[in-house]
Amino acid sequence: MPTKAVTDASFAADVLASDKPVLVDFWADWCGPCKMIAPALEEIAEELADKVTIAKMDIMENQQVPGQVGVQSIPLMVLFKDGKPVAQKLGAAPKSQLKGWLESVL
Repeated sequence: MPTKAVTDASFAADVLASDKPVLVDFWADWCGPCKMIAPALEEIAEELADKVTIAKMDIMENQQVPGQVGVQSIPLMVLFKDGKPVAQKLGAAPKSQLKGWLESVL
């Protein structure tokens, strides 16, 4: 399953009401590190599809949710379980580190 784009309008249904954990990648088109990790997140989304949904939220097009979550720097990945943020990772990292971190907090 590829990554899923979420918006301010779809966040509650796609993330908070999800029956499985959702990792939200807060990003922007002008963010170089965000673009660097995008292919790794796509691969991880496929590899861990049965355990987690990986969603992407463009902070330039959607400002309400990032403001509520407290996004100050990107890329910021926040893992939501049962509608609540339970872990977060700031900054770019190699795929192996991203996947290892995600598996450790699932």
